[in-house]
Amino acid sequence: MTALLELHQACLGERLQRITLTLRADQRVVLLGASGAGKTTLLKLCNGALSPDAGFVHWCGRPHQHLSRRQRRRIGTLWQDLRLVEELSVIQNINSGALGRHGLFWALRNLLAPLDQDTCLGVMRKVNLDADLLQQPVRELSGGQRQRVALGRLLHQQPDLVLADEPLSALDPTLAEEVLNTLLLSPGCLISLHRPDLIHRFDRVLGLRDGALVIDAAPDTILRDQLEWLYAST
Repeated sequence: MTALLELHQACLGERLQRITLTLRADQRVVLLGASGAGKTTLLKLCNGALSPDAGFVHWCGRPHQHLSRRQRRRIGTLWQDLRLVEELSVIQNINSGALGRHGLFWALRNLLAPLDQDTCLGVMRKVNLDADLLQQPVRELSGGQRQRVALGRLLHQQPDLVLADEPLSALDPTLAEEVLNTLLLSPGCLISLHRPDLIHRFDRVLGLRDGALVIDAAPDTILRDQLEWLYAST
């Protein structure tokens, strides 16, 4: 399988120490590490929000900074803070996931009169959102509903690689299971978690400690001692 994302000796100040990593479209990868280990920084390097001080980050063989808007939309990110537009409706927020496939005129039309209602309703069904919420402003939704809107936006984007930053934090067990199951249906994903008990759901485990990649292995090869050391205080 062709590499989607490649990091070679990528570092960023004291936050990340020369990471070399290849991600493919057929892999479900979990990223573990204590708070402050560098997980969010690594995800930001992967989606181009940050640039490395040294080394390189390539998407399908091309540097991030040279990617077109349509190429960038092939990387989808689910941030911990969700990054929804509070004043806009559910359908407008979900439609924002499709901006990479359309131009400015489409985006302006969506703001004036939301487009692709049938498609958005289909996405809402996939994430268990009530169709009655279609025109509801996001600011009026519960935390669980907002999480589902953000997930729906990601599905509407149709990315080749999904990056997710602690998507299960603050969710009840039922919703956490639903969100994880949906993310694992992606062609490829890199999901940051504080849940070592879930590594069996993935093909590959990455572990960060003090900004260094110290684990890169299949779940069934990782020992309990390794996980305890990963989260131990330095």
